[in-house]
Amino acid sequence: MSDKAARVPGSEDPKDRAWRRHRGDYRLDAAGPPERLAPGLYIVATPIGNLGDITLRALAALSGADLIACEDTRVTRKLLDRYGIAKPLAAYHDHNAEEVRPKLLRRLAEGAAIALVSDAGTPLISDPGFKLVRAAREAGCPVTALPGPSALLAALSIAGLPTDQFYFAGFLPAKETARRARIAELAGIPATLVLFETGPRIAAALADLAAGLGNREAALCRELTKLHEEVRRGDLPSLAESCAARERRGEIVLVIAPPQTPPRPSAADTDALLRHALGRVSLKDAVAEVAAQTGVSRRELYRRALALAKEKEMQDVGRDTAR
Repeated sequence: MSDKAARVPGSEDPKDRAWRRHRGDYRLDAAGPPERLAPGLYIVATPIGNLGDITLRALAALSGADLIACEDTRVTRKLLDRYGIAKPLAAYHDHNAEEVRPKLLRRLAEGAAIALVSDAGTPLISDPGFKLVRAAREAGCPVTALPGPSALLAALSIAGLPTDQFYFAGFLPAKETARRARIAELAGIPATLVLFETGPRIAAALADLAAGLGNREAALCRELTKLHEEVRRGDLPSLAESCAARERRGEIVLVIAPPQTPPRPSAADTDALLRHALGRVSLKDAVAEVAAQTGVSRRELYRRALALAKEKEMQDVGRDTAR
């Protein structure tokens, strides 16, 4: 009798199951127990608002894990209840990470399958999860990503601003002096900026962003995927003015356009700037100075500065010969 014929009705060959899961064919059969995950740490993205955004693979992982590590057990319990999943939960967040991490690592070493989730979206984005991932990898534990919802990417996808390069800066500091200093650091980054912010702090943050970044185009994305989703577009001063006049609540993602690139100077203008700088400072310093002024690459400016210096040297020699 073949192996296939000898199987218990309703059972499945482990090789077939592995291939099916590799293809993404996840079945959630309420009539039978969920498939247990292989030992390891699973980074599971969860909805940022609309519970319907959960993936089938995420549901299969949450159903098959031995333990779910989460920021707030109450928040995660709502998601699990929505899909009829009953699993042990362990709170893992900024305030208890140093105490809880060794316990999670011990469970992983014993062969447990642990799913790591955040309150909303993809774990490790503005939460302490990266330390657990790093420690698990250093211990030789498998780490698997289950991608899905992300407020950062959702906001970028609907903001209508450049996405070829973007810089995620997380939350700005709450205190005004530190916030303004941070904005000054972000001002020169040649990429679209993405920031997280809360309703109570958004007016002050926008006022400082308008003062520090100027008239840049931006999008305020609030309560994404939720019932009261709102996306407001405009320049930073106008968004700051509207938020000052009306209180906004909820979770907010700010997407801010990159700084405008100044027009490239002509070759004659670049030469004039280089000659002026070479008359005052060393060649190296002249190149750095003109690069900061024009945005032209230092390599290009260095080649041109060498040519100008040689040209000046020949002119000086010609004058000396004519005397």
